[in-house]
Amino acid sequence: MHFWGPVANWGLPLAAIADFKKDPELISGKMTAALSVYSLLFMRFAWMVQPRNYLLFACHFTNEGAQLTQAYRFLQHHHFGGNTTKQLVQEKVPQENLKVHLDPKL
Repeated sequence: MHFWGPVANWGLPLAAIADFKKDPELISGKMTAALSVYSLLFMRFAWMVQPRNYLLFACHFTNEGAQLTQAYRFLQHHHFGGNTTKQLVQEKVPQENLKVHLDPKL
C-alpha cells in the first residue's frame, strides 16, 4: 500500500490538468478549495512520515499546483470579469447569423 496508494492518487492531478482546456464555467469553487486543502494536508503528511514518502509528496504537490491554477481560472471567470468577454462575443454575433441556409434550387 505504501506504493500503490500514491500511484492511484495521480488520478487527481491528471484529471485537474486535463480540465485546463475546459470551460471555466464548469469549475466548482468549493471542490477546488477542498482539493487544495486536501493536498496541502497530505503533502505535510508525506513529508513528516518516516521514511518520507516522496511519491505521495510529488503527487500532492502537482495536485496543489493544478488546483491553484483551477482556482485562478474560477476566480478570473466568476469574479474578475473573465466571463464578460464571452458575453461580448455572443452579443456581437447573434446565433441566427451562424446558421447556414441552403437553397434547395442550387
